Amino acid sequence: MLDNFYKGFKSGTDIRGVASEGVEGQVVNLTDDAVKKMANGFVLWLSDFSDKKPSELTISVGRDSRISGERIAAAVIDSFKKAGVKVIYTNLSSTPSMFMTTVDLGCDGAVQITASHHPFNRNGLKFFTPKGGLEAKDIEIILQHAQDNDTPAPENNGTVEEIDYMTRYSQHLCDIIKREVNAEDYDLPLKGFKIVVDAGNGVGGFYADKVLKVLGADTEGSVYLDPDGMFPNHIPNPEDKTAMESISRAVLDSKADLGVIFDTDVDRGGAVDSYGKEINRNRLVALAAAIALEGTEGGTIVTDSVTSSGLKEFIENTLGGKHYRYRRGYKNVIDKGIELNNKGEFCPLAIETSGHAAMKENYFLDDGAYLCTKIIIKMAQLKKQGKTIDMLLEDLKEPVESKEIRFKITEEDFRACGERIIADLEAYAKNEPDWIVADDNREGIRVSFDKENGDGWLLLRLSVHDPIMPLNIESDSAGGVEKIYNEFYKFLETTKGLEY
Repeated sequence: MLDNFYKGFKSGTDIRGVASEGVEGQVVNLTDDAVKKMANGFVLWLSDFSDKKPSELTISVGRDSRISGERIAAAVIDSFKKAGVKVIYTNLSSTPSMFMTTVDLGCDGAVQITASHHPFNRNGLKFFTPKGGLEAKDIEIILQHAQDNDTPAPENNGTVEEIDYMTRYSQHLCDIIKREVNAEDYDLPLKGFKIVVDAGNGVGGFYADKVLKVLGADTEGSVYLDPDGMFPNHIPNPEDKTAMESISRAVLDSKADLGVIFDTDVDRGGAVDSYGKEINRNRLVALAAAIALEGTEGGTIVTDSVTSSGLKEFIENTLGGKHYRYRRGYKNVIDKGIELNNKGEFCPLAIETSGHAAMKENYFLDDGAYLCTKIIIKMAQLKKQGKTIDMLLEDLKEPVESKEIRFKITEEDFRACGERIIADLEAYAKNEPDWIVADDNREGIRVSFDKENGDGWLLLRLSVHDPIMPLNIESDSAGGVEKIYNEFYKFLETTKGLEY
């Protein structure tokens, strides 16, 4: 059983903690000692998983641009070497590229040092095998090893090889674009296009220099390509308003055909069309679905639970696919896509509105650079037909209003409280003649309202990790969100356990 110290590092399927000083009230807990114990835990777990001795393992190690990255990488590598592991150090790398080292380089496992879009003072460890990212139960085993100070038998003969894997990974993306665009000038399929990149000072700057420029694109006007772990310009996060305003401005200022934006470690991406209009959240899901379903006889698109009603109509009526709403959490969405395929139901795409997008054709790996690559390919193909990327989204109905309210749970056992409130709301909704409970929702409770009562829907769910209940509301009419919230407020007054 994990104690409170080690339990605090578990963040879904990752390990995360405070790695640098500089934020008041946040004490560094991701120390060298803790990291070395976690690295030992991964060696022991991977040894069992692969049925190899620690000294027979090859593990790659990479990091994003955070200021604590080099320190943590050194601690991880030190533990691996003492266990006799062959280490391949890729230095600054994207998270998806670390998985790809298990494909291209035959690594038994990979470790990425990242905390995604979280503040500069935080960092963490993300693990891969050739089968993909680890599950939550695997992280618990690794942390239990760390807590118990379990250590592989010392070999002290491990080796370290430093390689530039990002160049090889970039060439892989270049080859895909060349092949699928199949331009007259085969090696320069993006010649004549202006595409700008906003890397937010994470590790995504490679995409401008090692992919787009190489293929002939004009990338002048790109911003924040240089890695800087203090993230001085904006949070590297395609969900962040300031970040999206930044890439929209870059597109308009440079008169670009397209803009792409990544989070810190490039497992998420977003885009902006030539008019400066954002392609993220529902629009990103719609565009990715249009690309994934092209040339197929239907197919199922798995998304998280907060997608709009208009998106469901677009996937099912415009694209001829099926929409499978599932639980929030990118790993939940991806695992469901894999499960459906294994059961014989064709699912080419699993995507969360946050920008995590995993395609069947790409190992179900959530890779922001791969997603943007597919968007750019489609843009180039459409240009041959005299069309633009925004035309693919013409039939997508978007809400007039939307809002998210996050209610704090006041009871100590927040999960039990949240589950009780959802059950109470479901019972309440059944007694309200104008409340229509969705029959295809798999997280929380989703209720639709007709034009007279708000012309939209609400979704109440329990946060994956925190004592929070997010309430999402969308309406197709001005003033509809307020109407729906007022209806929900009547329920709030009948229940307890939420701060409002």
